[in-house]
Amino acid sequence: MKKSLVKNVPAFILLLVSLILTGYKASSQTEDTSRITIHMDNMDRMTVIKTDSGEFTWFNGSVILRQGTDTLYCDSALQNNTTRNFEAFSNVRIAQAGGTHGTSDYLKYTSDKKLAFMNGNVHMTDGKNNLDCATLTYNLGLKLAIYDNGGRLYNDSTTVTSNKGEYSIQQKEARFRGNAKVIDTQYRIKSEDMMYNTETKVTVFYAKSVVTRDSGRSILETSDGWYDGKLGIAHFKGFSKIWNDGQYIEGDSLYYNKQTGYGIAVGHVRSIDTAKHSTMYCGRAEYFQKQRKLWATIKPVLEQVNGKDTIYIRADTFYSAPMVRSKPSVVANKKAGADSLKLADGKDIKLKPVKDSVVHGLPAGKGFAKDSLGLKRNDTGMVILVQPDTAMADIAGPVMSSKFHVPVSKDDTGGEVVQKKLLKSTPAKTVKKKNKKGTIEKLGVITTIPDSAAADTTAPLYFIGYHHVLIFSDSLQGKCDSVCYTRADSLIRMIYSPIAWSHNSQITGDTILMQLDSTTLRKMYVPNNALIVSQSGPEKAKIWDQIQGRTLTAYFDSNAIKQMVVKPDAECIYYSKNDAGAYLGVCQASSIRMFIYFNDQKIKTIKLDRDAHQTLTPMDKADLPNTKLSKFKWLIEQRPKSKEELFR
Repeated sequence: MKKSLVKNVPAFILLLVSLILTGYKASSQTEDTSRITIHMDNMDRMTVIKTDSGEFTWFNGSVILRQGTDTLYCDSALQNNTTRNFEAFSNVRIAQAGGTHGTSDYLKYTSDKKLAFMNGNVHMTDGKNNLDCATLTYNLGLKLAIYDNGGRLYNDSTTVTSNKGEYSIQQKEARFRGNAKVIDTQYRIKSEDMMYNTETKVTVFYAKSVVTRDSGRSILETSDGWYDGKLGIAHFKGFSKIWNDGQYIEGDSLYYNKQTGYGIAVGHVRSIDTAKHSTMYCGRAEYFQKQRKLWATIKPVLEQVNGKDTIYIRADTFYSAPMVRSKPSVVANKKAGADSLKLADGKDIKLKPVKDSVVHGLPAGKGFAKDSLGLKRNDTGMVILVQPDTAMADIAGPVMSSKFHVPVSKDDTGGEVVQKKLLKSTPAKTVKKKNKKGTIEKLGVITTIPDSAAADTTAPLYFIGYHHVLIFSDSLQGKCDSVCYTRADSLIRMIYSPIAWSHNSQITGDTILMQLDSTTLRKMYVPNNALIVSQSGPEKAKIWDQIQGRTLTAYFDSNAIKQMVVKPDAECIYYSKNDAGAYLGVCQASSIRMFIYFNDQKIKTIKLDRDAHQTLTPMDKADLPNTKLSKFKWLIEQRPKSKEELFR
């Protein structure tokens, strides 16, 4: 190798070096941004080195290199005189227009591409955002920094770390791959591949990612979508999940706004209330977190776990909201004495009971005629909660609310749009007026446009499903047009042509109320047009035990009917058997009140109370095909056979 040394370089050498290294053209009338100029404090420390691989210039001292508006500082530099590429050593610093600065222990620079490879204690900053890593490739023209051996991007409020990363200083956007973590004062993010904007704090996800807020109370999980960290808005296009204070929702597409509490899920939606052991399955769900309201459509199914048993309810649409705690109005009834009801908050109120039970929160109309339930209303036409005088007083309706609120949803501008009424009704007249609170009051229903105030988080929820309702559990099945389920009292109200099946028995009426406890069905009440039919003998015999009356109250033990009370106008047709199981004849009876006792799902004893009449016709003399009560109907073909049927 040959080497020559040049010392005591004259001052004009600076211009000469610039011309040689850049191929300067005198005819150029504009600034050449590729032109490199070199400045040195100690001009006598420049050495020209000639080797077999080319000619190099060694600059040793306080070196300054400029290319356009970009400036490089270092203690020493080695220039390839042929390629014009540089290597810089010790105290390396890059300064660019706009306030971008970078430092490292070592730098290798490709001048024609304006590409710098930095190594050792690398630090880049734009004055607000900082990047630290071990090695970095930096494009000075694009202001694009790339690392592949671990890095950290941070500012005053947010820190992002990852195995690999690309940061565009101009666009304020960074792409992070491999164990990426975002730590912000408001949230945390973990991802395998994501894009992050340091100004807008919008994160775009390309692989499995988890966003955590509120000390772990809110968790978002997705593999495709974006999240706005400033506004708390998430829009996930792929299958995603959200946990929020005991509420869980998943779907093929999710949108959630943390500030408004509004969320929507579409496609294979599953919403879980972990505290109440309930799950909603559907094709689309809208959730209003502050009001605790939920709309579920596209084949929604509610799953409620009660101890060892699970009940499934299917409808065309489900609506869920918290019950409103308000004091019921008092109805004057001179014939009845005062009574007392206890509200959910423990307060006692005095009520004067009226005849029969009133179903809370449901509009009057079809299935709720005055002459069948004795409905009483206040001056706005609202149904008033009263204490029933039946044996099922404790299940006739909840005692903690008096008004039924029609839900609202948000339009694209954030305004609230009143939805259609949940349950169809046919009131005799409709009265509309605005009260002091701006509420539009209607006969049987009060439509309220709620404000943004949060709902009572302790108030129990109710669920309303309407149209084509199916119910299934191992011990109970049902069908009706609309259903209401309240958690406060675990009461299911089936309305509009309801049918309930329990083992071998079918129950129908204008309305069916079913009381659950923590594990099983406890009571059932039919307030009008009650009928129970049980198949007697083999199916091909086509004979049925039948009981009908105005009201029916059934008591269950381990989900099996044990006792039943029918009144008034009670009638029955019963196929009597001896101890050997042989038929004795057809028993037809009537009375004002009837008590029926069951054993192994079969009628064991019938007790007639007041004004009793009874006949027994031998089997060979009975007209079996026409031995039916006036309300008889056998609807076994409509009975749900499995829970899978509800999900089709």
